[in-house]
Amino acid sequence: MAATMTKTALVRQLAEKLELTNKQSAAYLDLLADTAIKETKKSGVFVIPGLGRLVKAERKARMGRNPQTGEQIKIKAKTVVKFRVAKSAKDAIAPPKK
Repeated sequence: MAATMTKTALVRQLAEKLELTNKQSAAYLDLLADTAIKETKKSGVFVIPGLGRLVKAERKARMGRNPQTGEQIKIKAKTVVKFRVAKSAKDAIAPPKK
């Protein structure tokens, strides 16, 4: 499997494609991440058009099992964040079979 793109590589690519400095493109990525976090926290959803959406969801309390001992344990309710990939991105990455 190929190595994943690092933040530095992404910053360089953005800077090159948009004719910005590395500092400007890094600031853009940081602003995007901060905005996504604040909006998801506030409204429960943040959409990045063409890519997907961050969604805040509530998980109910449930019974689980300790894998080492097999004993039943209660898992508390909690808030989680999910990323839902946009259909256009999904189809571009893994086209549906016909």
